[in-house]
Amino acid sequence: MTGHARDEALADVPALGPLFGKALLSRHRAGGELVTDRLTVADQPVDTDRLRRYQQVCGFRVSDLLPPTYLHLMAFPLSIARMARPDFPFPLLGLVHVENTLRQYRPVSSAEPVSVSVWAANLRPHPAGQQLDLVSEVTVAGELVWTETSTYLRRGRTGERAAGERAAKQRSDPGGPVIRWPVPADTGRRYAAVSGDRNPIHLHKLTARAFGFRAAIAHGLWLKARTLAAFEGRLPAAFTIEVAFKTPVLLPAQVELVAPATAGGWQLDVHDLRTGKPHLTGRIAVTAD
Repeated sequence: MTGHARDEALADVPALGPLFGKALLSRHRAGGELVTDRLTVADQPVDTDRLRRYQQVCGFRVSDLLPPTYLHLMAFPLSIARMARPDFPFPLLGLVHVENTLRQYRPVSSAEPVSVSVWAANLRPHPAGQQLDLVSEVTVAGELVWTETSTYLRRGRTGERAAGERAAKQRSDPGGPVIRWPVPADTGRRYAAVSGDRNPIHLHKLTARAFGFRAAIAHGLWLKARTLAAFEGRLPAAFTIEVAFKTPVLLPAQVELVAPATAGGWQLDVHDLRTGKPHLTGRIAVTAD
């Protein structure tokens, strides 16, 4: 079920630090209708120093054009603000980002102020619990230039182990061009410094162990951005990239991207170079003009 939607305009992008604290302390209702109210912030300038640091940590060339994944950073605080509210059906702690689909309608320049809207949608059952989407839109002077759907899983008491085992065993072998790159131990800290996402599981092996990981893990959106950077210079102005996050990248690591061409773009398979465990699968689809 979906509740009545309304638009709420914010004066500025909220700071992530206080939002994470609020999200962890908030009480959330269970069940009922999903409230689809939109949070919107208008005409936000692009921080060019932050953009440059993001391009460097994710493997993009430094330029005035925004990598499509950079706009996730501008939408992410609104997503957290939405999830921190008491009418959101789940607590933030424990949600797993399992899928992410991004569509760029045209490139965006760092000189263009952007307006961002975020809302929750499509609460639905899943074999391992429940899923819902956080949907983001970016406009420039009223023109839609970018959309994103981030799918989150709230695991239930049944199916969690089976889902994890399925993800660990899956390994596609599509063949095609291969790119390999190292993922240093400080990748989580470097991406956190740029993105503001300072979840302890990404920062250090000691803090990650408190949450059940034997080492710090890379951010899923860093991995998606690093994968997309491998296609820089080969993509048209409009395209879609959709990915599923499989198993975490334990830091440090060596990963391999296999990307065979398809009729409409490329298939994506990022896995651990040594074990073959899948980290990310998906595809890039070229969008017709």
